[in-house]
Amino acid sequence: MTVEIVILAMIAAFLGLRLYSVLGRRAEHEEEPIQGRFDNQPGAPGAARSPASRDSAEPQPLNPALRQREYPAATPMVERGLREIAAADRHFDAFAFLDGGREAYRMILEAFWKGDKEELRMLCDKDVYESFAGAIDARNEAGETLDNRLVRVEDAAIVDAGVDAGVARITIRFRSDIAAVTRDADGNVIAGSLDDAIEAIDVWTFSRHVRSADPDWLLDETDEG
Repeated sequence: MTVEIVILAMIAAFLGLRLYSVLGRRAEHEEEPIQGRFDNQPGAPGAARSPASRDSAEPQPLNPALRQREYPAATPMVERGLREIAAADRHFDAFAFLDGGREAYRMILEAFWKGDKEELRMLCDKDVYESFAGAIDARNEAGETLDNRLVRVEDAAIVDAGVDAGVARITIRFRSDIAAVTRDADGNVIAGSLDDAIEAIDVWTFSRHVRSADPDWLLDETDEG
């Protein structure tokens, strides 16, 4: 019995070492920091906290690992546009930008639903802000409020990107589930239901002057998919 226990212990130790050799190396690889990753700050979709760099005259290819991980079906046009942005700002990271874009999507929707103009002013350019503000004013005049919930963002994909006249623009297509309710001045539900989420498809474009010391990206165009 003692010999069998010793043998089993040796086998367990051997398997443990083999498992560590595989998972340990994988963990070490996965924990490597992403170079040039944005610091996701409130008020900007993945805004980088350092000025754009223009050391490279030609567009540089995206990090192959990031391209394979996040954009396996990227069109040549989108990939070319992302290279142009990366050439203008070496700190640009498409993976981090997409993470920030998801958060900006949530923040902007919730600010609009709550009627928070100050938050919207920080997240949107002038034209988009005025459009949101006008809708909020009309809602307030009608005595209506929105009791909406962003249930989940099912998908977010970059569908266009590029630099034009020193302005970088990236378009993200969001597919989300939203529970929407409109209430009157007395709090009665006049439209929608919180029990039934509906699918929403929004195509939003964010922009930033690549030579600006301000790294924040602003929402400058909205559309429905």
